[in-house]
Amino acid sequence: MNTPETIIYIENISMRFNMTSEKITTFKEYLIKRFKKQISYTEFWALKNVSFKINKGELFGVLGLNGAGKSTLLKVVAGVLKPTEGSVNVYGKMAPLIELGAGFDAELTARENIFLNGAVLGYSKKEMKQKFKEIVDFAELEEFIDVPVKNFSSGMYARLGFAIATATTPDVLIVDEILSVGDFKFQQKCEKKIKDMVENGTSVILVSHSIDQIRNLCSRGAILEKGQLIKVGDISDVCDFYYSKYS
Repeated sequence: MNTPETIIYIENISMRFNMTSEKITTFKEYLIKRFKKQISYTEFWALKNVSFKINKGELFGVLGLNGAGKSTLLKVVAGVLKPTEGSVNVYGKMAPLIELGAGFDAELTARENIFLNGAVLGYSKKEMKQKFKEIVDFAELEEFIDVPVKNFSSGMYARLGFAIATATTPDVLIVDEILSVGDFKFQQKCEKKIKDMVENGTSVILVSHSIDQIRNLCSRGAILEKGQLIKVGDISDVCDFYYSKYS
């Protein structure tokens, strides 16, 4: 069972998706075929019986090949998806950086999106005003603050999203591959910020394809393969196992 140190407790979670086995191009076609009971589905388990815990102030890395279930796991932890089976308990305030541009309105400016995204994360307008300059300075977007974000590159999206999510100190920060879209200098800046947050008690779940990044940043980690947890533990053991299995 969970201890006072445990901030995330994941117990036997499974996630099933029903995938249609035929191509449907329009919503009208879908409705007609559904009415006639002509749609067949194939069950796909993106996660199956995954269990582990993350402690307060821990930087936890998740490794796995494409399609292993990493992003689905983070979405379940963040509450974006409800697991088909099992349970997730998160004790504290969470800031998820799961999908590039999530929480942004492309038609609004960066300035407007700072307040919008802050509200999505549960922060007041007053809190975001106090953090506004810090966010803009960290994202290095002073010249583009009044530009609609639909004109932003993926790197600019990543910088703004990371700056907003880390402007305050959440209990849990979830980062899914977002560091890979920034340039090397900004990646280093983000890594330092993450380390500082962990020292202040924030728990971080980091998904990355970079074994070196996971090894250098994390203290513990896990490996997913086809939705199943095949290894969890000390980060050196996890990375060595991953390298020997997939390299």
